[in-house]
Amino acid sequence: MLNQIVHGEKTDRPSLLIVHGLYGSGRNWGVIAKRLSDGRQVIAVDQRNHGFSPWHDSHSYEDMAEDLARVIRAQGGPMDVLGHSMGGKAAMVLALKYPNLVNRLIVADIAPVAYGHSQLQYIEAMRAVDLDKVEKRSDAEAQLRDLVDDPILPTFFTQSLDVAQKRWRLNHDALEQDMEKILSFPDLDGQFGGPTLFLSGAKSDYVKREDRPHIKALFPQAKFAKIPDTGHWLHAEKPREFEAAVRAYLT
Repeated sequence: MLNQIVHGEKTDRPSLLIVHGLYGSGRNWGVIAKRLSDGRQVIAVDQRNHGFSPWHDSHSYEDMAEDLARVIRAQGGPMDVLGHSMGGKAAMVLALKYPNLVNRLIVADIAPVAYGHSQLQYIEAMRAVDLDKVEKRSDAEAQLRDLVDDPILPTFFTQSLDVAQKRWRLNHDALEQDMEKILSFPDLDGQFGGPTLFLSGAKSDYVKREDRPHIKALFPQAKFAKIPDTGHWLHAEKPREFEAAVRAYLT
C-alpha cells in the first residue's frame, strides 16, 4: 500500500486524493492539501518508488493506477482525484480503467500523450550530489544549483532526500529503467465520462490546443482552464490561485 498523508476528517463531501509528479512526494503538497481539507478529507500519497512508499522494479502507469485503486478501495469508495504531471497521467489511467472509483478528476498540466523530452538529466544530477558533504538540506540544494537549470528544482528534489541516512527516497534505478514508459501514455480503450478539468499553466506547453480532440475522445466532459503567468509547476508558482481553481471546480 502506498504511504498516505491524511489531512482533515471525512465529511459528507467526497475525499480528495492528491497524486504528485515525477521525483515528488505527498509532502510537496502539504500546504495546499491542508488548506483544501477545511471542508473535506484530503489524502496525499507517495507514489511507488517515491517518498516512503515501497520500491518496485516496474514503474508503469498501469502499476501506478493499480496502486491508487487500492488506496481508494481501502478508503471505502470513490474519491475526487487530483494529479500533477506524472501523477496526472496516473490519475487519468485510474479513471479510464476504474471509472467507478473516481467522482471528479483534475489533471494538472499534463495530457494523455507521449512527450519527447527526457527527465534522465535530473537523475544524473541527484546521483552527482556528494552526500558525504551534506549535513543539511541546503548543502544538497547548493550542489544541485550547479547541476540543474530550473531554480525551483533544487528545493523540490531535496524534499526527497533523507539527510540523516544520506540517501534519496527515490528509486533512481527503476525510474531510469522505465523513463520511456513515464514519458509515454498507454493505449487504453474506453472513456471516463465523469467531470474532468485540465488545469494548466499559461506559460507551459505541456497541454497543447491540438491535444484537445484526443483528450475529449477519452474524457468527453473535459473542461480546460489556465492559470496566468505560470509554467509547469503551477501549484508551486501560484499556490493560492491553484487552490482557488481546484476548490471552485470541486464545489
